[in-house]
Amino acid sequence: MSFTAPTITWAGLTPVLLVLGAGVLGVLLEALVPRRSRLTTQTVLALGAVLAAGVALSDRWVKVSAGTGSALTTGINEDPFGVAAQGVLLVIGLLAVLVIADRTSAGDGAFAAQGADRPGSAEETESLHAGWTSTEVLPLTMLSLGGMMLFGMVSDLIALFVVLELVSLPLYVMAALARHRRLLSQEAALKYFVLGAFASAFLLMGAALLYGYSGSVSYAVIAQVLQEGTAAGTDRLVLAGTALVTIGLLFKIAAVPFHAWSPDVYQGAPTPVTGFMAAGVKAAAFLALVRFYYVVGGNLGWDMAPFLWSVAVLTMAVGTVVGVVQGDVKRMLAYSAIAHAGHMLIGVIALDARGIHALLLYALVYGVATLGAFGVVALVRADHDGAPGAEATDLESFAGLGRTNPWLAGAMTVFLLSFAGIPLTAGFVAKFDLFVAGASGGAVWLVVAAVVSSAVTAFFYARLIVLMFFRDPTQGRVVVVSSTGLSAVAIVLAAVATIGLGVAPEALLTTLGHAVMLVP
Repeated sequence: MSFTAPTITWAGLTPVLLVLGAGVLGVLLEALVPRRSRLTTQTVLALGAVLAAGVALSDRWVKVSAGTGSALTTGINEDPFGVAAQGVLLVIGLLAVLVIADRTSAGDGAFAAQGADRPGSAEETESLHAGWTSTEVLPLTMLSLGGMMLFGMVSDLIALFVVLELVSLPLYVMAALARHRRLLSQEAALKYFVLGAFASAFLLMGAALLYGYSGSVSYAVIAQVLQEGTAAGTDRLVLAGTALVTIGLLFKIAAVPFHAWSPDVYQGAPTPVTGFMAAGVKAAAFLALVRFYYVVGGNLGWDMAPFLWSVAVLTMAVGTVVGVVQGDVKRMLAYSAIAHAGHMLIGVIALDARGIHALLLYALVYGVATLGAFGVVALVRADHDGAPGAEATDLESFAGLGRTNPWLAGAMTVFLLSFAGIPLTAGFVAKFDLFVAGASGGAVWLVVAAVVSSAVTAFFYARLIVLMFFRDPTQGRVVVVSSTGLSAVAIVLAAVATIGLGVAPEALLTTLGHAVMLVP
Protein backbone atom coordinates (compact mmCIF):
# COMPACT_ATOMS: atom_id res chain seq x y z
CA MET A 1 0.00 0.00 0.00
CA SER A 2 1.49 3.30 -1.07
CA PHE A 3 1.01 6.63 0.63
CA THR A 4 1.36 9.98 -1.13
CA ALA A 5 2.33 12.76 1.23
CA PRO A 6 0.32 15.96 0.72
CA THR A 7 2.07 19.04 -0.57
CA ILE A 8 1.60 21.88 1.89
CA THR A 9 2.94 25.43 1.64
CA TRP A 10 3.49 25.95 5.35
CA ALA A 11 4.53 29.60 5.04
CA GLY A 12 1.04 30.59 3.88
CA LEU A 13 -0.48 28.86 6.90
CA THR A 14 1.81 30.60 9.41
CA PRO A 15 -0.83 32.98 10.87
CA VAL A 16 -3.33 30.16 11.34
CA LEU A 17 -0.70 27.80 12.78
CA LEU A 18 0.33 30.41 15.34
CA VAL A 19 -3.25 30.73 16.56
CA LEU A 20 -3.99 27.00 16.53
CA GLY A 21 -0.61 26.29 18.13
CA ALA A 22 -1.48 28.66 20.96
CA GLY A 23 -4.73 26.74 21.44
CA VAL A 24 -2.94 23.39 21.66
CA LEU A 25 -0.24 24.79 23.96
CA GLY A 26 -2.95 26.38 26.11
CA VAL A 27 -4.52 22.95 26.66
CA LEU A 28 -1.14 21.67 27.91
CA LEU A 29 -0.73 24.68 30.19
CA GLU A 30 -4.06 23.85 31.82
CA ALA A 31 -2.45 20.65 33.06
CA LEU A 32 1.04 21.98 33.87
CA VAL A 33 0.62 25.52 35.25
CA PRO A 34 -0.57 26.12 38.84
CA ARG A 35 -4.20 27.26 39.00
CA ARG A 36 -3.41 30.69 40.43
CA SER A 37 -1.13 31.49 37.45
CA ARG A 38 -3.26 30.07 34.65
CA LEU A 39 -5.32 33.14 33.80
CA THR A 40 -2.26 35.37 33.38
CA THR A 41 -0.34 32.70 31.45
CA GLN A 42 -3.25 31.90 29.13
CA THR A 43 -3.99 35.58 28.50
CA VAL A 44 -0.37 36.38 27.62
CA LEU A 45 -0.21 33.34 25.35
CA ALA A 46 -3.47 34.17 23.56
CA LEU A 47 -2.67 37.85 23.05
CA GLY A 48 0.89 37.04 21.97
CA ALA A 49 -0.38 34.50 19.42
CA VAL A 50 -2.91 36.92 17.92
CA LEU A 51 -0.35 39.71 17.65
CA ALA A 52 2.29 37.38 16.20
CA ALA A 53 -0.27 36.10 13.69
CA GLY A 54 -0.97 39.71 12.73
CA VAL A 55 2.72 40.30 12.02
CA ALA A 56 2.93 37.10 9.96
CA LEU A 57 -0.23 38.04 8.09
CA SER A 58 1.14 41.43 7.09
CA ASP A 59 4.06 39.62 5.45
CA ARG A 60 1.66 37.30 3.63
CA TRP A 61 -0.35 40.30 2.41
CA VAL A 62 2.76 41.82 0.83
CA LYS A 63 3.43 38.54 -0.99
CA VAL A 64 -0.09 37.90 -2.33
CA SER A 65 -1.54 41.38 -2.88
CA ALA A 66 0.32 41.76 -6.17
CA GLY A 67 -0.79 38.40 -7.54
CA THR A 68 -3.76 36.06 -7.72
CA GLY A 69 -2.75 33.68 -4.96
CA SER A 70 -2.26 29.92 -4.98
CA ALA A 71 -3.38 26.69 -3.33
CA LEU A 72 -1.59 26.10 -0.02
CA THR A 73 -2.83 22.51 0.05
CA THR A 74 -5.87 20.60 -1.13
CA GLY A 75 -8.95 22.60 -0.18
CA ILE A 76 -7.14 25.71 1.16
CA ASN A 77 -6.34 28.69 -1.08
CA GLU A 78 -4.26 31.75 -0.24
CA ASP A 79 -5.23 34.85 -2.16
CA PRO A 80 -5.88 38.53 -1.39
CA PHE A 81 -9.46 37.78 -0.27
CA GLY A 82 -8.36 34.97 2.03
CA VAL A 83 -5.60 37.07 3.61
CA ALA A 84 -7.93 40.06 4.07
CA ALA A 85 -10.53 37.75 5.67
CA GLN A 86 -7.87 36.54 8.12
CA GLY A 87 -7.04 40.14 8.96
CA VAL A 88 -10.68 40.94 9.75
CA LEU A 89 -10.93 37.91 12.02
CA LEU A 90 -7.66 38.66 13.81
CA VAL A 91 -8.97 42.11 14.73
CA ILE A 92 -12.15 40.51 16.04
CA GLY A 93 -10.09 37.86 17.84
CA LEU A 94 -7.87 40.44 19.56
CA LEU A 95 -10.86 42.34 20.98
CA ALA A 96 -12.57 39.07 21.94
CA VAL A 97 -9.54 37.81 23.89
CA LEU A 98 -9.34 41.10 25.79
CA VAL A 99 -12.99 40.90 26.85
CA ILE A 100 -12.92 37.16 27.59
CA ALA A 101 -9.78 37.37 29.76
CA ASP A 102 -10.96 40.34 31.85
CA ARG A 103 -11.63 40.06 35.56
CA THR A 104 -13.55 42.90 37.10
CA SER A 105 -13.16 44.91 40.29
CA ALA A 106 -15.63 42.45 41.85
CA GLY A 107 -12.91 39.80 41.57
CA ASP A 108 -14.85 37.67 39.11
CA GLY A 109 -15.09 37.11 35.40
CA ALA A 110 -17.84 36.00 33.08
CA PHE A 111 -17.04 32.30 33.40
CA ALA A 112 -17.86 29.58 35.89
CA ALA A 113 -15.32 28.54 38.50
CA GLN A 114 -15.31 25.03 37.05
CA GLY A 115 -17.42 23.94 34.11
CA ALA A 116 -17.83 20.46 35.62
CA ASP A 117 -19.49 21.75 38.82
CA ARG A 118 -23.23 21.10 39.00
CA PRO A 119 -25.12 24.42 39.26
CA GLY A 120 -26.09 25.13 42.89
CA SER A 121 -23.99 22.28 44.29
CA ALA A 122 -21.64 22.37 47.25
CA GLU A 123 -18.75 21.78 44.85
CA GLU A 124 -19.64 24.93 42.92
CA THR A 125 -19.79 26.93 46.16
CA GLU A 126 -16.35 25.68 47.17
CA SER A 127 -14.91 26.52 43.75
CA LEU A 128 -16.35 30.05 43.89
CA HIS A 129 -14.99 30.65 47.39
CA ALA A 130 -11.58 29.47 46.21
CA GLY A 131 -11.63 32.13 43.46
CA TRP A 132 -11.27 29.70 40.60
CA THR A 133 -12.27 30.46 37.02
CA SER A 134 -12.51 28.44 33.81
CA THR A 135 -9.30 29.50 32.08
CA GLU A 136 -9.67 26.76 29.46
CA VAL A 137 -11.98 29.14 27.64
CA LEU A 138 -8.94 30.94 26.20
CA PRO A 139 -7.45 27.87 24.43
CA LEU A 140 -10.95 27.10 23.15
CA THR A 141 -11.15 30.65 21.81
CA MET A 142 -7.85 30.18 19.98
CA LEU A 143 -8.97 26.91 18.40
CA SER A 144 -12.25 28.44 17.22
CA LEU A 145 -10.49 31.57 15.96
CA GLY A 146 -8.04 29.43 13.98
CA GLY A 147 -10.97 27.73 12.28
CA MET A 148 -12.56 31.09 11.51
CA MET A 149 -9.35 32.25 9.85
CA LEU A 150 -9.42 29.20 7.59
CA PHE A 151 -13.09 29.63 6.71
CA GLY A 152 -12.52 32.33 4.09
CA MET A 153 -9.70 30.31 2.47
CA VAL A 154 -11.64 27.06 1.99
CA SER A 155 -11.95 25.93 -1.62
CA ASP A 156 -13.54 22.49 -1.39
CA LEU A 157 -16.51 20.92 0.36
CA ILE A 158 -14.59 18.51 2.62
CA ALA A 159 -12.39 21.30 3.99
CA LEU A 160 -15.53 23.43 4.43
CA PHE A 161 -17.12 20.82 6.69
CA VAL A 162 -13.96 20.19 8.72
CA VAL A 163 -13.38 23.91 9.28
CA LEU A 164 -17.05 24.42 10.17
CA GLU A 165 -16.69 21.85 12.95
CA LEU A 166 -13.39 23.36 14.12
CA VAL A 167 -15.16 26.70 14.52
CA SER A 168 -18.27 25.27 16.18
CA LEU A 169 -17.12 22.58 18.62
CA PRO A 170 -15.21 24.93 20.99
CA LEU A 171 -18.15 27.34 20.99
CA TYR A 172 -20.57 24.63 22.11
CA VAL A 173 -18.46 24.23 25.26
CA MET A 174 -17.84 27.96 25.77
CA ALA A 175 -21.57 28.74 25.62
CA ALA A 176 -22.15 26.53 28.70
CA LEU A 177 -19.58 28.19 30.96
CA ALA A 178 -21.43 31.28 32.25
CA ARG A 179 -20.62 32.14 35.86
CA HIS A 180 -24.17 33.26 36.61
CA ARG A 181 -27.44 31.73 35.41
CA ARG A 182 -25.68 28.42 34.88
CA LEU A 183 -28.76 26.45 33.83
CA LEU A 184 -29.71 29.07 31.24
CA SER A 185 -26.16 28.90 29.91
CA GLN A 186 -26.22 25.12 29.67
CA GLU A 187 -29.60 25.24 27.92
CA ALA A 188 -28.14 27.71 25.41
CA ALA A 189 -25.18 25.41 24.74
CA LEU A 190 -27.47 22.42 24.17
CA LYS A 191 -29.66 24.37 21.73
CA TYR A 192 -26.60 25.60 19.90
CA PHE A 193 -25.18 22.08 19.68
CA VAL A 194 -28.39 20.44 18.43
CA LEU A 195 -29.15 23.09 15.82
CA GLY A 196 -25.48 23.21 14.85
CA ALA A 197 -25.71 19.50 14.12
CA PHE A 198 -28.67 20.20 11.83
CA ALA A 199 -26.60 22.81 10.01
CA SER A 200 -23.79 20.31 9.51
CA ALA A 201 -26.26 17.72 8.21
CA PHE A 202 -27.62 20.14 5.62
CA LEU A 203 -24.11 21.03 4.49
CA LEU A 204 -23.03 17.39 4.22
CA MET A 205 -26.11 16.43 2.24
CA GLY A 206 -25.54 19.33 -0.14
CA ALA A 207 -21.88 18.36 -0.52
CA ALA A 208 -22.89 14.78 -1.37
CA LEU A 209 -25.30 16.00 -4.06
CA LEU A 210 -22.69 18.30 -5.60
CA TYR A 211 -20.14 15.49 -5.59
CA GLY A 212 -22.64 13.20 -7.25
CA TYR A 213 -23.23 15.84 -9.91
CA SER A 214 -19.62 16.80 -10.66
CA GLY A 215 -17.51 13.90 -9.40
CA SER A 216 -15.44 16.36 -7.34
CA VAL A 217 -15.60 18.32 -4.09
CA SER A 218 -13.45 21.17 -5.44
CA TYR A 219 -15.24 24.50 -5.95
CA ALA A 220 -13.28 25.12 -9.15
CA VAL A 221 -14.13 21.75 -10.68
CA ILE A 222 -17.81 22.03 -9.76
CA ALA A 223 -17.90 25.50 -11.31
CA GLN A 224 -16.20 24.20 -14.47
CA VAL A 225 -18.74 21.39 -14.82
CA LEU A 226 -21.55 23.90 -14.33
CA GLN A 227 -20.15 26.18 -17.03
CA GLU A 228 -19.86 23.30 -19.46
CA GLY A 229 -23.57 22.62 -19.03
CA THR A 230 -25.58 20.21 -16.95
CA ALA A 231 -26.43 16.74 -18.21
CA ALA A 232 -30.09 15.94 -18.75
CA GLY A 233 -31.94 15.45 -15.48
CA THR A 234 -29.12 16.75 -13.24
CA ASP A 235 -30.15 20.41 -12.99
CA ARG A 236 -32.29 19.75 -9.92
CA LEU A 237 -29.45 17.77 -8.33
CA VAL A 238 -26.96 20.62 -8.54
CA LEU A 239 -29.54 23.21 -7.52
CA ALA A 240 -30.54 21.21 -4.44
CA GLY A 241 -26.89 20.63 -3.52
CA THR A 242 -26.02 24.31 -3.81
CA ALA A 243 -29.08 25.31 -1.78
CA LEU A 244 -28.31 22.81 1.00
CA VAL A 245 -24.68 23.93 1.35
CA THR A 246 -25.91 27.52 1.44
CA ILE A 247 -28.43 26.61 4.15
CA GLY A 248 -25.67 25.07 6.24
CA LEU A 249 -23.85 28.41 6.20
CA LEU A 250 -27.05 30.42 6.66
CA PHE A 251 -27.55 28.63 10.00
CA LYS A 252 -24.25 30.07 11.19
CA ILE A 253 -25.13 33.62 10.20
CA ALA A 254 -28.59 33.28 11.82
CA ALA A 255 -30.54 34.11 8.68
CA VAL A 256 -34.32 33.57 8.79
CA PRO A 257 -35.79 30.93 8.92
CA PHE A 258 -32.58 29.35 10.27
CA HIS A 259 -32.25 31.82 13.15
CA ALA A 260 -34.22 30.14 15.96
CA TRP A 261 -31.11 29.33 18.03
CA SER A 262 -29.70 32.83 17.98
CA PRO A 263 -31.71 34.86 20.58
CA ASP A 264 -31.68 32.09 23.20
CA VAL A 265 -27.99 31.33 22.76
CA TYR A 266 -27.03 35.01 22.78
CA GLN A 267 -28.99 35.50 26.00
CA GLY A 268 -27.76 32.39 27.81
CA ALA A 269 -24.08 32.24 26.82
CA PRO A 270 -21.44 34.17 28.80
CA THR A 271 -21.56 37.74 27.50
CA PRO A 272 -17.98 37.79 26.11
CA VAL A 273 -18.71 34.53 24.27
CA THR A 274 -21.91 36.05 22.90
CA GLY A 275 -19.86 38.92 21.50
CA PHE A 276 -17.31 36.52 20.01
CA MET A 277 -20.05 34.48 18.35
CA ALA A 278 -21.96 37.52 17.09
CA ALA A 279 -18.85 39.08 15.58
CA GLY A 280 -16.54 36.20 14.68
CA VAL A 281 -18.88 33.40 13.60
CA LYS A 282 -21.03 35.74 11.53
CA ALA A 283 -18.01 37.26 9.78
CA ALA A 284 -16.36 33.89 9.13
CA ALA A 285 -19.54 32.25 7.82
CA PHE A 286 -20.26 35.17 5.50
CA LEU A 287 -16.73 35.14 4.11
CA ALA A 288 -16.98 31.38 3.50
CA LEU A 289 -20.36 31.92 1.83
CA VAL A 290 -18.84 34.61 -0.40
CA ARG A 291 -16.20 32.25 -1.79
CA PHE A 292 -18.66 29.37 -2.27
CA TYR A 293 -21.34 31.52 -3.89
CA TYR A 294 -19.05 33.62 -6.07
CA VAL A 295 -17.23 30.51 -7.38
CA VAL A 296 -20.04 27.92 -7.47
CA GLY A 297 -23.45 29.37 -6.66
CA GLY A 298 -23.08 32.35 -8.97
CA ASN A 299 -23.30 29.98 -11.93
CA LEU A 300 -26.89 29.33 -10.82
CA GLY A 301 -27.62 33.01 -10.33
CA TRP A 302 -31.19 33.19 -11.64
CA ASP A 303 -32.14 29.82 -10.14
CA MET A 304 -30.78 30.71 -6.69
CA ALA A 305 -32.04 34.30 -6.76
CA PRO A 306 -35.61 33.67 -5.51
CA PHE A 307 -34.28 31.66 -2.55
CA LEU A 308 -31.63 34.18 -1.51
CA TRP A 309 -33.88 37.20 -2.06
CA SER A 310 -36.60 35.61 0.07
CA VAL A 311 -34.13 34.77 2.86
CA ALA A 312 -32.68 38.29 2.80
CA VAL A 313 -36.08 40.01 2.99
CA LEU A 314 -37.36 37.68 5.73
CA THR A 315 -34.15 38.11 7.72
CA MET A 316 -34.38 41.89 7.62
CA ALA A 317 -38.10 41.83 8.47
CA VAL A 318 -37.87 39.44 11.42
CA GLY A 319 -34.72 41.01 12.86
CA THR A 320 -36.27 44.47 12.66
CA VAL A 321 -39.84 43.82 13.80
CA VAL A 322 -39.10 41.35 16.60
CA GLY A 323 -36.13 43.40 17.78
CA VAL A 324 -38.38 46.40 18.43
CA VAL A 325 -40.36 44.56 21.14
CA GLN A 326 -37.40 43.06 23.05
CA GLY A 327 -36.91 44.04 26.66
CA ASP A 328 -33.55 42.33 27.15
CA VAL A 329 -30.48 44.04 25.73
CA LYS A 330 -28.75 40.76 24.70
CA ARG A 331 -31.87 39.56 22.88
CA MET A 332 -32.22 42.98 21.30
CA LEU A 333 -28.66 42.77 20.01
CA ALA A 334 -29.39 39.22 18.81
CA TYR A 335 -32.27 40.41 16.65
CA SER A 336 -30.15 43.37 15.58
CA ALA A 337 -27.54 40.83 14.41
CA ILE A 338 -30.24 39.01 12.45
CA ALA A 339 -31.25 42.25 10.72
CA HIS A 340 -27.59 42.97 9.90
CA ALA A 341 -27.27 39.47 8.42
CA GLY A 342 -30.09 40.38 6.05
CA HIS A 343 -28.21 43.50 5.02
CA MET A 344 -24.99 41.56 4.46
CA LEU A 345 -26.75 39.08 2.19
CA ILE A 346 -27.06 41.95 -0.29
CA GLY A 347 -23.29 41.73 -0.83
CA VAL A 348 -23.61 38.03 -1.67
CA ILE A 349 -26.60 38.48 -3.97
CA ALA A 350 -24.94 41.39 -5.81
CA LEU A 351 -22.40 38.96 -7.34
CA ASP A 352 -20.09 41.87 -8.01
CA ALA A 353 -16.49 42.66 -7.05
CA ARG A 354 -17.71 45.65 -5.05
CA GLY A 355 -19.93 43.30 -3.04
CA ILE A 356 -16.86 41.41 -1.81
CA HIS A 357 -15.17 44.65 -0.82
CA ALA A 358 -18.32 45.83 0.97
CA LEU A 359 -18.77 42.56 2.87
CA LEU A 360 -15.20 42.59 4.16
CA LEU A 361 -15.68 46.13 5.41
CA TYR A 362 -19.10 45.40 6.92
CA ALA A 363 -17.83 42.27 8.71
CA LEU A 364 -14.97 44.25 10.27
CA VAL A 365 -17.05 47.27 11.26
CA TYR A 366 -19.95 45.24 12.64
CA GLY A 367 -17.61 42.88 14.51
CA VAL A 368 -15.69 45.69 16.22
CA ALA A 369 -18.85 47.50 17.34
CA THR A 370 -20.48 44.25 18.49
CA LEU A 371 -17.57 43.24 20.71
CA GLY A 372 -17.46 46.74 22.17
CA ALA A 373 -21.20 46.67 22.91
CA PHE A 374 -21.08 43.28 24.63
CA GLY A 375 -18.02 44.42 26.56
CA VAL A 376 -20.15 47.23 27.99
CA VAL A 377 -23.05 44.87 28.77
CA ALA A 378 -20.69 42.60 30.75
CA LEU A 379 -19.85 45.44 33.15
CA VAL A 380 -23.44 46.38 34.07
CA ARG A 381 -24.48 44.06 36.91
CA ALA A 382 -27.49 43.48 39.11
CA ASP A 383 -27.13 45.07 42.56
CA HIS A 384 -27.52 42.69 45.54
CA ASP A 385 -27.23 45.04 48.51
CA GLY A 386 -24.15 46.64 47.00
CA ALA A 387 -22.64 43.39 45.76
CA PRO A 388 -22.55 42.84 41.99
CA GLY A 389 -24.33 39.78 40.66
CA ALA A 390 -25.17 38.61 37.16
CA GLU A 391 -25.28 40.96 34.18
CA ALA A 392 -28.34 43.22 34.36
CA THR A 393 -29.53 42.77 30.80
CA ASP A 394 -33.08 44.16 30.94
CA LEU A 395 -33.28 47.52 29.21
CA GLU A 396 -34.50 49.35 32.32
CA SER A 397 -31.23 48.50 34.04
CA PHE A 398 -29.47 50.91 31.67
CA ALA A 399 -31.63 53.84 32.78
CA GLY A 400 -29.42 56.72 33.93
CA LEU A 401 -26.16 55.00 32.97
CA GLY A 402 -25.08 58.21 31.23
CA ARG A 403 -25.22 60.00 34.60
CA THR A 404 -23.60 57.35 36.77
CA ASN A 405 -20.97 56.24 34.25
CA PRO A 406 -20.85 58.69 31.32
CA TRP A 407 -17.77 57.16 29.66
CA LEU A 408 -19.28 53.69 29.50
CA ALA A 409 -22.61 55.06 28.27
CA GLY A 410 -20.78 57.22 25.72
CA ALA A 411 -18.95 54.20 24.29
CA MET A 412 -22.22 52.25 24.10
CA THR A 413 -23.79 55.17 22.26
CA VAL A 414 -21.00 55.15 19.68
CA PHE A 415 -21.60 51.45 19.01
CA LEU A 416 -25.38 51.86 18.77
CA LEU A 417 -25.04 54.79 16.37
CA SER A 418 -22.72 52.69 14.22
CA PHE A 419 -25.26 49.86 14.16
CA ALA A 420 -27.87 52.38 13.03
CA GLY A 421 -25.59 53.68 10.26
CA ILE A 422 -25.42 57.28 11.48
CA PRO A 423 -22.91 59.46 9.55
CA LEU A 424 -19.40 59.90 10.99
CA THR A 425 -19.45 56.34 12.31
CA ALA A 426 -17.93 53.31 10.61
CA GLY A 427 -21.39 51.74 10.32
CA PHE A 428 -22.50 54.50 7.94
CA VAL A 429 -19.50 53.93 5.64
CA ALA A 430 -20.05 50.16 5.65
CA LYS A 431 -23.78 50.41 4.94
CA PHE A 432 -23.29 53.00 2.21
CA ASP A 433 -20.66 50.85 0.49
CA LEU A 434 -22.85 47.75 0.79
CA PHE A 435 -25.97 49.47 -0.53
CA VAL A 436 -24.07 50.92 -3.49
CA ALA A 437 -22.74 47.44 -4.27
CA GLY A 438 -26.26 46.01 -4.08
CA ALA A 439 -27.69 48.69 -6.35
CA SER A 440 -24.92 48.24 -8.92
CA GLY A 441 -25.49 44.47 -8.80
CA GLY A 442 -29.18 44.78 -9.61
CA ALA A 443 -30.56 44.29 -6.08
CA VAL A 444 -32.20 47.72 -5.91
CA TRP A 445 -35.36 46.49 -4.18
CA LEU A 446 -33.30 44.71 -1.55
CA VAL A 447 -31.41 47.94 -0.93
CA VAL A 448 -34.73 49.77 -0.47
CA ALA A 449 -35.84 47.09 2.03
CA ALA A 450 -32.51 47.41 3.85
CA VAL A 451 -32.84 51.20 4.11
CA VAL A 452 -36.33 50.80 5.61
CA SER A 453 -35.01 48.13 7.98
CA SER A 454 -32.15 50.40 9.06
CA ALA A 455 -34.58 53.23 9.76
CA VAL A 456 -36.75 51.02 11.97
CA THR A 457 -33.85 49.42 13.84
CA ALA A 458 -32.63 52.92 14.65
CA PHE A 459 -35.69 53.14 16.92
CA PHE A 460 -34.55 50.47 19.36
CA TYR A 461 -30.99 51.77 19.34
CA ALA A 462 -32.30 55.27 20.07
CA ARG A 463 -34.54 53.88 22.83
CA LEU A 464 -31.50 52.55 24.69
CA ILE A 465 -29.64 55.85 24.23
CA VAL A 466 -32.64 57.74 25.63
CA LEU A 467 -32.75 55.40 28.63
CA MET A 468 -29.06 55.96 29.34
CA PHE A 469 -29.04 59.76 29.09
CA PHE A 470 -32.58 61.01 29.66
CA ARG A 471 -33.83 58.82 32.50
CA ASP A 472 -32.94 58.96 36.17
CA PRO A 473 -31.02 55.95 37.51
CA THR A 474 -32.91 53.59 39.81
CA GLN A 475 -31.17 53.28 43.14
CA GLY A 476 -30.29 49.77 44.23
CA ARG A 477 -31.04 48.22 40.82
CA VAL A 478 -27.65 47.97 39.16
CA VAL A 479 -23.99 48.42 39.91
CA VAL A 480 -21.33 49.07 37.29
CA VAL A 481 -18.15 47.10 37.98
CA SER A 482 -14.80 48.36 36.79
CA SER A 483 -12.65 46.44 34.37
CA THR A 484 -9.20 45.42 35.53
CA GLY A 485 -8.01 46.87 32.24
CA LEU A 486 -8.54 44.38 29.45
CA SER A 487 -12.24 45.04 28.77
CA ALA A 488 -11.60 48.77 29.11
CA VAL A 489 -8.86 48.55 26.48
CA ALA A 490 -11.16 46.57 24.17
CA ILE A 491 -14.02 49.05 24.56
CA VAL A 492 -11.75 52.05 23.97
CA LEU A 493 -10.12 50.45 20.92
CA ALA A 494 -13.52 49.53 19.50
CA ALA A 495 -14.92 53.04 20.05
CA VAL A 496 -11.85 54.74 18.56
CA ALA A 497 -11.93 52.41 15.54
CA THR A 498 -15.66 52.99 15.05
CA ILE A 499 -15.24 56.76 15.01
CA GLY A 500 -11.91 56.75 13.16
CA LEU A 501 -13.17 54.58 10.32
CA GLY A 502 -16.27 56.72 10.10
CA VAL A 503 -14.29 59.94 9.76
CA ALA A 504 -11.32 58.73 7.67
CA PRO A 505 -12.03 55.38 5.99
CA GLU A 506 -9.94 55.96 2.86
CA ALA A 507 -6.88 53.89 3.81
CA LEU A 508 -8.94 50.86 4.80
CA LEU A 509 -11.14 51.14 1.70
CA THR A 510 -8.07 51.24 -0.52
CA THR A 511 -6.54 48.19 1.20
CA LEU A 512 -9.74 46.14 0.97
CA GLY A 513 -10.06 47.16 -2.67
CA HIS A 514 -7.07 44.91 -3.44
CA ALA A 515 -8.75 41.93 -1.78
CA VAL A 516 -11.47 41.55 -4.41
CA MET A 517 -8.89 40.59 -7.03
CA LEU A 518 -8.33 37.17 -5.57
CA VAL A 519 -11.74 35.62 -5.92
CA PRO A 520 -11.81 33.52 -9.12
